Amino acid sequence: MSDRDAEPARPPRLTALARSLPASVPFVGPEAQERALGRAFRARLGANENVFGPSPRAQEATRAAAAEAWMYGDPEAHELRAAIAAHHGARPENVMVGAGIDGILGDLCRLIVAPGTPVVSSDGAYPTFAYHVAGFGGRLVAVPYAADDREDPEALARAARECGAPLVYLANPDNPMGSWNGAEAVRAMLDALPPDCLLCLDEAYAEFAPEGVAPELPADDPRVIRMRTFSKAHGLAGLRVGYALGAPELISAFDKVRNHFGVGRLAQAAALAALGDRAWLDHVRAEVARARARIARIAQEAGLRALPSATNFVAVDCGRDGAFARRVVQALAARGVFVRMPFRAPQDRCIRISAGRPEDLDLLAEVLPAALTEARAG
Repeated sequence: MSDRDAEPARPPRLTALARSLPASVPFVGPEAQERALGRAFRARLGANENVFGPSPRAQEATRAAAAEAWMYGDPEAHELRAAIAAHHGARPENVMVGAGIDGILGDLCRLIVAPGTPVVSSDGAYPTFAYHVAGFGGRLVAVPYAADDREDPEALARAARECGAPLVYLANPDNPMGSWNGAEAVRAMLDALPPDCLLCLDEAYAEFAPEGVAPELPADDPRVIRMRTFSKAHGLAGLRVGYALGAPELISAFDKVRNHFGVGRLAQAAALAALGDRAWLDHVRAEVARARARIARIAQEAGLRALPSATNFVAVDCGRDGAFARRVVQALAARGVFVRMPFRAPQDRCIRISAGRPEDLDLLAEVLPAALTEARAG
């Protein structure tokens, strides 16, 4: 045996920043929970997936592209970018396609966030953004939600001015609360930001929002980068494709850091077909509206209160604290229903229920009273 063979194994030479971070993911997937439970969920209502499925055109495009899966996807996503640009009245140079909003957020943080950089977000907002900020050593400045469970654009802008942040994050409509701010509030926030601060406007749920929520902004506006996804209304969460709209100077900077082959051939084909199927999008919106109304009725019948929602989920106020809401989530999981909850007080008094099919919501209505009884006994 050589001296080299006798040497003890050494840990990987991680950076100091990597060593300081927890080995965790922002969300524990339902599959991991199913493995822990030893059985599959009967109703999957926790991940805000579109259970009504993708457009039939997108399904056909995916089947057709499957024979070409041996080829890499177009690293420029040329056809898809052109279609997205036309959809938004923009130019292809205003569009960057990436592996879902999560992937694009990581690239954005890589471009802007260095160790110690202050970044502003709401306390309890979408956790993947905070995950990426931490991953590049940024310092998250967390702003409380407003009293009505909305993100507070005025307070976010004020915090950005006070700490000199180059980046501030706002989800509109919001995840995890389903709340929203009107377009005028978003425009006022932009005007109140420092001139060298970029607004990351996450519009993952924009297709479900009422008129007057998404502001009409020039795609070339250098103050904002807007994020959209095919995971929600278009039902393509399993393929991981989203996009950003922004000024060409910012969009071109992504080529410095992005994974150029991160969006595969099937994903591009499916997204292109889904974008062109307006009738299916209208169908999904109608199904989601019906499901939101049903969730609100189920909550009311159980003595709970559903918050207004502009998304494909409903936050339901359990009326107590986060510990009680967590017991409700666990009791529902034990009965085969997967839901999630916000993770910061006071929003963690709620559970979050995704729009489901009639049979999913029938099961929810059946087991929720017993889950509440168990949680109260706990």
